[in-house]
Amino acid sequence: MTFSSQQRAVFFDLDDTLYDHLIPFRTALTRILATKEDFPYEQAYHRMRYFSDALSAELGGTPTHGEELHQMRRQRFQMALAEFDLQLTSEQAQAVQEEYLSLQYAIGLFDGVKELITDLKARNFIVGVITNGPPDHQMNKIQALALTKLIPEDQIFISGAVGFTKPDVRLFQHVTDKLGLAPENCCYIGDSWRNDVVGALDAGWKVLWFNHRNVTPESDHQPHHLVTGYPEITKVLLEQM
Repeated sequence: MTFSSQQRAVFFDLDDTLYDHLIPFRTALTRILATKEDFPYEQAYHRMRYFSDALSAELGGTPTHGEELHQMRRQRFQMALAEFDLQLTSEQAQAVQEEYLSLQYAIGLFDGVKELITDLKARNFIVGVITNGPPDHQMNKIQALALTKLIPEDQIFISGAVGFTKPDVRLFQHVTDKLGLAPENCCYIGDSWRNDVVGALDAGWKVLWFNHRNVTPESDHQPHHLVTGYPEITKVLLEQM
């Protein structure tokens, strides 16, 4: 389906934007490594995401299958947790990764997401998702969140299926070309500075940076809005966009 170039559109990142990605991370570390309550889970999670993005970039985009994918997933845990005095063997990193993966389908949307998407659609916004990762893995999460009840599958774009990986502007351009939208009428909401803020801004989109982990910008890019929760996101989208 294509739309008018004048149509306003809102697209969301998936991981740690529509649901709390920290929960499966924390549970995996607790179960496999017996980390304690006072372990800095949020800081470690942020570093894991950082290394995941950095390693993916070195490989030219998020790998979607094979040994490259498995090695990247192990290394991101080893590199991140080493900063917190946890030296993981390859076997331990694999065990953490497998537990983390198994927990990613027992997830739920952040409070306010369903209501916001419903309100946006009622106001004639196009609503979609743009996410990095292997198609089957990401779609399993999308199904677990029941997002396809809210968003048509042809408005859900997964990097592994498209062939371009955020922050590559070609992924965002693919979305606007596929749906007949104008970049200046598209807004993207995401938590990752590198993937979401940089990628969408460079593609000419409006950007809401969902910085609910209170992390530091990595470049001079200027998102249009900085938001830390869904009440703020809702207010910006429904009152200012």
